[in-house]
Amino acid sequence: MAIAKAERLMNLALCLLGTRRPLSKRELRESIEAYVEAFGPDMGATGSDDSFNRMFERDKDDLRELGLVIETVENLDGEVGYLARRDSNRLPPITLDAEEAAALGLAAKVWQQARLAGAASGALQKLRAAGLPEDVDPYEAHGALEPRIPVHEAAFEPLMLACRDRRPVVFDYRKATAARPGPRHVEPWALECWRGHWYLAGWDRDRGAERVFRLSRITGKVRSRSGRFTAEVPDVVTVRETVASWAGETADRSALIRLRTDAGYPLRAKATSVRELGDGWDELEIPYGHGLDAWLVEFGPDVVVLEPAELRADVVDRLRAVAKG
Repeated sequence: MAIAKAERLMNLALCLLGTRRPLSKRELRESIEAYVEAFGPDMGATGSDDSFNRMFERDKDDLRELGLVIETVENLDGEVGYLARRDSNRLPPITLDAEEAAALGLAAKVWQQARLAGAASGALQKLRAAGLPEDVDPYEAHGALEPRIPVHEAAFEPLMLACRDRRPVVFDYRKATAARPGPRHVEPWALECWRGHWYLAGWDRDRGAERVFRLSRITGKVRSRSGRFTAEVPDVVTVRETVASWAGETADRSALIRLRTDAGYPLRAKATSVRELGDGWDELEIPYGHGLDAWLVEFGPDVVVLEPAELRADVVDRLRAVAKG
């Protein structure tokens, strides 16, 4: 679910849970910032009532699907009102077994290196106050497992905040085929970690299309820009699927490459066969799909493509473009 929609649903739920009397659509429209920004505060004044009504009905249905009990009643003025009584939406007591408690403990440790470390620790303390056993050692329960989500890139935190606040950003980005970075004007949607690397999905304003950016290729500072998004944010952002297609994860063919010994471990992990050639080289057979040429270029002189011929030509063209830059 996109962050903007999740925030709108959360604000609607808080309004319905916090009221002591039924609230009409008009009152909810005036109270929730996302509705005011999209449609204006007054019913009947902007001609956008139909659009608001459709969004409100979808939001109300989504909250009910999530388990919120919303009552529909008439208030004293004869208007239809809505509220969510706390006694009807109170969660049952939290009861966790040792395995569940250990899993929560591990989850709270994942974000130790990021800004979310404080929030994760605070959530864990609240769960313990609600009954989470304190004597459960997640490392003992799951062996030597110690999860980490690496966030070494300086761009992570400003992009995370920009995704949350729906703020356009500008940054310099170095493509695999370019010798120098170039500016990117992006409306950030979501961040996701895939195989140890962080990726940003968003709308590239200069290209007028959805793009995915690897954070390790962002150079310099991420700068925020004022103004609203110009493109609609999708409810589902398929970051991993996009990156996987670039890396040949959806491949239906094979490529044969030469790789220097003790180099290119990600390629070795994907290889279906490895043969030692001697003189410091190995021969690997790896899955071949869209984007494999861009990935192989990253390994520079450590990789030589043997076949197919079209893949070899693509890699050579990319390397020549880098050399000319």
